[in-house]
Amino acid sequence: MRRLSVAILFTLVATVSRAEWKVISAQTESSSASGLEHRYVALQDSTTGERASLELTLFLAKSFTLRIIDQPAEPHIDLAEAMRQENCLAGVNGGYFDSNYAPIGLLIVDGKVFSPLQRARLLGGVLMASSRGVQIVRAGEYSRRPNPHAAIQCGPFLVDLGQRVRGLEATREARRTFAAIDRDGHAGLGFCSEISLAQLSAILAGGVSDFKIDRALNLDGGSSSAFWFARKDGSAFSIPEQKTVRDFVAVVAR
Repeated sequence: MRRLSVAILFTLVATVSRAEWKVISAQTESSSASGLEHRYVALQDSTTGERASLELTLFLAKSFTLRIIDQPAEPHIDLAEAMRQENCLAGVNGGYFDSNYAPIGLLIVDGKVFSPLQRARLLGGVLMASSRGVQIVRAGEYSRRPNPHAAIQCGPFLVDLGQRVRGLEATREARRTFAAIDRDGHAGLGFCSEISLAQLSAILAGGVSDFKIDRALNLDGGSSSAFWFARKDGSAFSIPEQKTVRDFVAVVAR
């Protein structure tokens, strides 16, 4: 039985490592704010034929920044309502929380620390925004020195230094939400259809069109995953979460 399990694991890892995701279609729409856009990308794994779709809001960090929209007390509203109430341009759901809606890991909202940094394997990275722009750092690299006005701890890392992260879970498929940055000052917040963490890592490491991702961090996924984008005509593209969440990560003008 042990030999069989090892053989199955080896086959699975080998299949994941050979997977090559190709873009089969893509669409882009602009926001009312110049420099912010929404991309829809459909992909297919050339090895297995499996398909996935990405929704991505992409922006230049010198013109836009991130804000954490927190809701520590009842009533908890959904992403779409929160984005409209706070006049945000785009957003996704945020980080992990417990059954009492208390945040798990670092949470900084408008410069105030609501929850401290934690050392845990699942909470491997921090997405933060400061006067220096939008950054994704490993938990061990995090410092308050940039005085972030927004920060959220989550994980695992999906892409690091442009390379996919090895050893990620490869069997459980779920909706995914993520944040990503490149080396040229661009940042993005995204939503992906039901795939594994290993598959998402492979997709993002390959880049999304001309967005060559340097680092990407997984946010709370599954039924928490949500995506919202304010269109140029005043309407919104929205994928709602399937359960109530504690916080959201929003794109706003600097």
